[in-house]
Amino acid sequence: MIIVFDVGNTNITIGMFCQEKIVGTYRMTTQMSRTSDEFGVLIREFLTGAGFGVKDVEDVIIASVVPNIMYSLTSAIKKYFNVTPIIVGPGVKTGIRLGAENPKEVGADLIVDAVAAKELYGGPSIVIDFGTATTYELVLADGTLDSVVICPGIRISVDALFAGTAKIPDIEIRKPKSILAKETTACFQAGIVYGTIGQVEYIVTKMIEESGLKNVKVIATGGLGRMIAKETDKIDIYDNLLTLQGLRLIRNRCRGIEK
Repeated sequence: MIIVFDVGNTNITIGMFCQEKIVGTYRMTTQMSRTSDEFGVLIREFLTGAGFGVKDVEDVIIASVVPNIMYSLTSAIKKYFNVTPIIVGPGVKTGIRLGAENPKEVGADLIVDAVAAKELYGGPSIVIDFGTATTYELVLADGTLDSVVICPGIRISVDALFAGTAKIPDIEIRKPKSILAKETTACFQAGIVYGTIGQVEYIVTKMIEESGLKNVKVIATGGLGRMIAKETDKIDIYDNLLTLQGLRLIRNRCRGIEK
């Protein structure tokens, strides 16, 4: 049993693997302050719910963009599971080269997605991750994370709109019946959904044009990515488990395991 943690700004996504098979996925909010004991008890309950025990845990790996929870989370893993987790960062074997001017600034989530894209789908590819931010990564065939575009995420854009205006209702993010919307909620849904589709199509087209690459696969991940992927032929593959699979692959590389 391997447990992987994708610590994002909004949620912590947990994946449990038996070899290559994922046997459970769970989410908890990132923004709630927790002690190491609270983390430990919650994770243990998730493990029990998947039909496993503490002794089944062989290894743990974490990719985090939220430094201030890492002490409690890593302490919980050491205390409750007697495992020292791998932390994705400088010095960790990923098989990915970073094209950034300052590689230390590249987020762990971007590295993990690039690893999964290269190993599972080959390259060149563009990975679109619909998270708190929407990120577009250009991954070359040789495994270089060449460049990244970062945009406000769908949910954070909606929240900002809701917080900054007096008469806008809280909006469910879904595709309206038509872009020719007639009532307030549908008007905003049309702008959000079709605006995101337009963003995807333009940015992907521009990245491919400026890179000069051919046969670029476009891979989407993230919960809201499924809705967008259905609406545009610019996205070739939707894989909601991409980041978790990338963490598993990095763990295996660090431990000298091929798969």
